[in-house]
Amino acid sequence: MHFNAYGGNAALLAAALANLDDRCDARTVETLLAEHRVARCEVSDQQLKLLLDWRLLLWEAFAAPTTPEQVDAVNRLLTDAAARPYVSTHDGQPPHLHYADENADVVTRVRATTAAGLALVLTETDPCRLGRCSAPGCGVVFVDVSRNGRRAYCSRLCATRVHVSAHRDRKRRR
Repeated sequence: MHFNAYGGNAALLAAALANLDDRCDARTVETLLAEHRVARCEVSDQQLKLLLDWRLLLWEAFAAPTTPEQVDAVNRLLTDAAARPYVSTHDGQPPHLHYADENADVVTRVRATTAAGLALVLTETDPCRLGRCSAPGCGVVFVDVSRNGRRAYCSRLCATRVHVSAHRDRKRRR
């Protein structure tokens, strides 16, 4: 599945942030932001706390059990982020959308970008593309970028664990 920079990379960033452990440090978050092409991604201790709080709200958008609940969660994110789209042409790039002033602090930019990215996935693809792993005990969320949009597990490891367990249960019942 093809995503544009906000619907794809921003949604993938949202999933990565949502899956962070609440004990992670600023260095971990900075590395994650850099991997997702967030400019000026240095994070202070206060900004780390704000981003870790934000990840909980992101997680709710992925984990919402119904489309209306997902829409409500994403709308809350958009409201909290106060995203105001505008067209930018910085650094000689062709015109593209930004959802926060490019000179804003990292928390403002990440919040606006991730909220907009999830909104674009919901409206431009399919709400089912925002998923939560179906494996018992696993709370990892993901953006389903598969061709058919039927991903149920966060990883092959979780899928294998579930399938092996089901196979063993069937064998025991025989």
